[in-house]
Amino acid sequence: MSSSDRSRAVDLTRTYEVRTYGCQMNVHDSERLSGLLEDAGYVRAAEGSDGDADVVVFNTCAVRENADNRLYGNLGRLAPMKTKRPGMQIAVGGCLAQKDRDTIVKKAPWVDVVFGTHNIGKLPVLLERARVQEEAQVEIAESLEAFPSTLPTRRESAYAAWVSISVGCNNTCTFCIVPALRGKEKDRRTGDILAEIEALVGEGVSEITLLGQNVNAYGSDIGDREAFSKLLRACGRIEGLERVRFTSPHPRDFTDDVIAAMAETPNVMPQLHMPMQSGSDTVLKAMRRSYRQERFLGIIDKVRASIPHAAITTDIIVGFPGETEEDFEQTLHAVREARFAQAFTFQYSKRPGTPAATMEGQIPKAVVQERYMRLSALQEEISWDENKKQVGRTLELMVAEGEGRKDGATHRLSGRAPDNRLVHFTKPDAEVRPGDVVTVEITYAAPHHLLAEGATLDVRRTRAGDAWEKRNTAEAAKPAGVMLGLPQVGAPEPLPVAAGGGCSRD
Repeated sequence: MSSSDRSRAVDLTRTYEVRTYGCQMNVHDSERLSGLLEDAGYVRAAEGSDGDADVVVFNTCAVRENADNRLYGNLGRLAPMKTKRPGMQIAVGGCLAQKDRDTIVKKAPWVDVVFGTHNIGKLPVLLERARVQEEAQVEIAESLEAFPSTLPTRRESAYAAWVSISVGCNNTCTFCIVPALRGKEKDRRTGDILAEIEALVGEGVSEITLLGQNVNAYGSDIGDREAFSKLLRACGRIEGLERVRFTSPHPRDFTDDVIAAMAETPNVMPQLHMPMQSGSDTVLKAMRRSYRQERFLGIIDKVRASIPHAAITTDIIVGFPGETEEDFEQTLHAVREARFAQAFTFQYSKRPGTPAATMEGQIPKAVVQERYMRLSALQEEISWDENKKQVGRTLELMVAEGEGRKDGATHRLSGRAPDNRLVHFTKPDAEVRPGDVVTVEITYAAPHHLLAEGATLDVRRTRAGDAWEKRNTAEAAKPAGVMLGLPQVGAPEPLPVAAGGGCSRD
């Protein structure tokens, strides 16, 4: 290659950055977006590039009331950078793009591409079209064009992966706009799901999380109410798959056969995240949630009877329109009864386009804040009490990457217990890699984590740890200047890859 050709190749190297907001579904989509861009010849920008990439993609969420303000604020900060770099491109996708469509380009005319939740596979083509035609490309599909898991991927983890089993949602919760933006539930074929999992295990993945907006409604397309429990049991027969999790289930669809499958399938972890949203029957009815407090607590009792060490977590909304002090007390009562390991609590915020946004009885901000603080204090106390019960237990941890912010200073490593509790443990003398498994004894409990301060009892090197090491070695060996040609135009060949998705508001 001549020096002029080499210079031209280096100049054609284009970097990208994907910024993700929102739920697991968006995290899953962002892995696909990264995979699509890399398949088209783009190179991931260095960490902390802060908009200094050639292509910046915003994968947006529409759950919060101020989601659009956050987006336009970020777009505004990029506008002067784009002016200085004419070749720079900005793309906006995700739920907010699906909702606002042409509004984004009107408010931020420097945006090059707007795409929706159903056509993320078109991003490289739309970027190239915007470059050639020198005008914004807005393309929003009304129905799913390709199941996300058939698209290329750049997974963030070498040892754990999302696997999407469905997209969309058939529920009509009055606070949630997701069904309007993601569409009706569409299930994948069981054989395709299992083939993807087997391919991931072949790559070294040892933990998968099954994802869906309403994950345990899987099978509604074919009228099989036991399809989800059958899928869990099938995962148990995959050799080399050590841990299976799922999120987020809906209480309406949580049947006894699912509990039995969880209890009887060794690699299905003793963990359940099931959104309660409110403990008040009146509020649940106004939310259009199809269960009541007694039904919710009954499910928890059955899970604990079958899986005594299960860690149960939830989502709760405080200050839903019309919520009285008596309604809120019912939520506190339910929290005391359920004894959640953790609860993700949210102050209600209007979502334009949802029935709840126009309901009478909107609660003053000060009242919502005061209730939120009371609920948070109660849950903090319960979380700490529940974590204290773990002291003295011997647990197997899957070593995690990047979950212990103070690990460097404390000379510890971090890992996840089978029930997904975060554990910081003393760094052993033997080499330990993310994806490997260690056995430790819990010595101390805090509200949001556990400590194992003694010596590590056992270290088991795993294929997942091998995969992490191989990936990091390959990343370190990459040359600083990657020489690439122009990005490819057209849909990439489908690959069997990981997936994921789920709205924490379900």
